Amino acid sequence: MTTALVATFLFLHGLVHLPVWLAQDDRNEPFDPRHSWALAAAGLPQARAVSPAAVGLASVTTILYVIAGAATAAQSSGWATAAILAASVGLVLKALWFNPWLSLGVLLDAGVITAVLMSWPASLY
Repeated sequence: MTTALVATFLFLHGLVHLPVWLAQDDRNEPFDPRHSWALAAAGLPQARAVSPAAVGLASVTTILYVIAGAATAAQSSGWATAAILAASVGLVLKALWFNPWLSLGVLLDAGVITAVLMSWPASLY
């Protein structure tokens, strides 16, 4: 049961990343996923560098979370490495494009790293 819950969480958390950064230019969004405060401060042109970089990082995060979820479902020991990598890339993505609306995602990624480092839940190890 725990394995199924963790695998489902990893799949779903990973799959949420793409719709956020692939969203069309709509002014009803709570934040603009195409604007990076960090890259703007570095003087990079927003339209050329930011969108492809954000989509690339979101895609890598999604793929790594799906791999982690599949490895968890298959009860492979490699799930922990994939989960740490996915959460780390997700944190970089959310740090570069930070908005208060992404706070839950930051907490979830930090929770994944913490859980893996603490070998929790123990039934997966």
